[in-house]
Amino acid sequence: GHVANWFRRRRVDLLEWPSQSPDFNPIEHMWEELKRRLKGVRASNANQKFAQLEAAWKSIPMTVVQTLLDSMPRRCQAVIDAKGYPTKY
Repeated sequence: GHVANWFRRRRVDLLEWPSQSPDFNPIEHMWEELKRRLKGVRASNANQKFAQLEAAWKSIPMTVVQTLLDSMPRRCQAVIDAKGYPTKY
């Protein structure tokens, strides 16, 4: 595609990046956080479940989000060090 050609013309080395790699998808960790917060919480209908999800999402401190974002350089380095194989993340 256009982006790949742009990188190639500029001699930028690209790494394989699996689209489902949790190493590079912090949102996957946020979903896990939501699951933990809602464990055992039942809803009687979709509207109630949505309200529970929204409340749980809003209750996650920004420090959790910031810590996750701050970990991205370490995650990238871990993937490079592991040559694309799974990491601790």
